[in-house]
Amino acid sequence: MNDTFVILNPAARSERAQRRRAQVERLAGATVVYATSRTGEAESFARQAAQEGYRKIVAAGGDGTVHEVVNGIAGSDTTLGILPLGTMNVFANEIGLPHDLDLCWRVIQGEHTRLVDLALANEQYFAQLGGVGLDAQVVKETSNSLRRNFGPVSYLIAAAQIAARRPPRLSIESENAAIDEGSFVLIGNGRLYGGPFPFFKQALIDDGLLDVIVFKRLGYLEIIRYLQDVIFSSEIRTPEVEYFQTRRLRIESEEDVPVELDGELVGSCPVEFTVRDRALRVLVPLEREISR
Repeated sequence: MNDTFVILNPAARSERAQRRRAQVERLAGATVVYATSRTGEAESFARQAAQEGYRKIVAAGGDGTVHEVVNGIAGSDTTLGILPLGTMNVFANEIGLPHDLDLCWRVIQGEHTRLVDLALANEQYFAQLGGVGLDAQVVKETSNSLRRNFGPVSYLIAAAQIAARRPPRLSIESENAAIDEGSFVLIGNGRLYGGPFPFFKQALIDDGLLDVIVFKRLGYLEIIRYLQDVIFSSEIRTPEVEYFQTRRLRIESEEDVPVELDGELVGSCPVEFTVRDRALRVLVPLEREISR
């Protein structure tokens, strides 16, 4: 039996769907390729493939596809492979995958792996990032048609529409936090956020810690300004932003505040974040494969 199973999300950038599917099938050859047709299907396919004994399960899509596949294979001995086909592919960038799909397939065919942490929000796993507040609200209000037509710009459009509103009041509970209240919280498993930006300065994807950034009692326009400061500074110095590392974090609110994981809306507060050390095996490139 071929030990690799590919799960393709043809919906992202749907105008290129047929061309992309042909490219993936060309790379896969005799390998099984299943295309998803609705949200949640990638997770179901991945769980079933893991139960059937496939050794490598490949997420062919963006961060949302990776998110679903990770939740399908978590707790199994299956290894994750990635063909980055989404809008930003943050987790693929985090683990150093090349942008060339042929090179990515070569990584999948190889045996070079890395054990990375898996973060949890309540009972749902995520590979890269969680957000409570502003960015989750942006995801909530960005329609699929807007994403298809404008890609990453669609999130800026939604953010502009949200910016004038009053942000929520979030209660923060962690033994490592110096504050207990904020307006917006980001939780990182790796360094990157929003694409190639090293947002979580001290993060390692296998250190057993969550990196947390809390924007204090600020308006959305102020938060957006401080987001830029955090992205483009080598370290966080502003007193309006708190950065700490922890193994557990709980966030509550009296308001209905959305939560996103890996760019996917998953529910609302309250939410408890924890981490499982080195719980996911991922196919990663050798240094020579990155440079080619």
